[in-house]
Amino acid sequence: AAGQPQRSGGDSGSQRRWKEEILRILAGIQAPLARPLLRFCAWVLLKLLSRLFLSVQLHRGQLATVQGAAGTPDVPLLFLCAHKSPLDAPLLALLLFSQGLGAPRVALGGDTCTPRLRALLARLGGVFLPPQDEAEGLAGAVLAAYMAELLRSRQPLLLFLEEPALPRVVAPAAQRWLRPVCLALRQGAVPDVTVVPVGMAYDVTP
Repeated sequence: AAGQPQRSGGDSGSQRRWKEEILRILAGIQAPLARPLLRFCAWVLLKLLSRLFLSVQLHRGQLATVQGAAGTPDVPLLFLCAHKSPLDAPLLALLLFSQGLGAPRVALGGDTCTPRLRALLARLGGVFLPPQDEAEGLAGAVLAAYMAELLRSRQPLLLFLEEPALPRVVAPAAQRWLRPVCLALRQGAVPDVTVVPVGMAYDVTP
């Protein structure tokens, strides 16, 4: 009987360490959206685009199709895109946000991001893969649970299938993102996912 409190205390300490580790992994994957910062960065990006491009054009017919798909009850949107330029992610996120489709979560690799840039992108909607050496085990389970919850909440997800340097090849990071999406579907976390191909075209790729 004297050992019972000790075992209970040990179990409590172990649970606390597990919880701290899960929260650490989750904090590396995502951060809460900062909407005032998002609106400010959208304004800055519009100013930047006006200097980089003569115009930015939307295909209105395709936009209407996307807006119609967004109205499907209980079905999240998964935007799949090729990757032509580092500007693709902020530009597409801005266009989707400005058209009333919500602030999409943008799936990123993050291996080359500095800690400050990663923190900024996370507050703007970026979500990051755990480091490759943590991809299995607990980190993989946390990523799968996060993706299932993201899809259940019907937050749109923007995923790039390629890297600019390797067109027409599905990037390893994209494969790692697609696995928990497929797992969430197989396990019934969501009844379905609406996959929407989106793309960018540049007269001259920046």
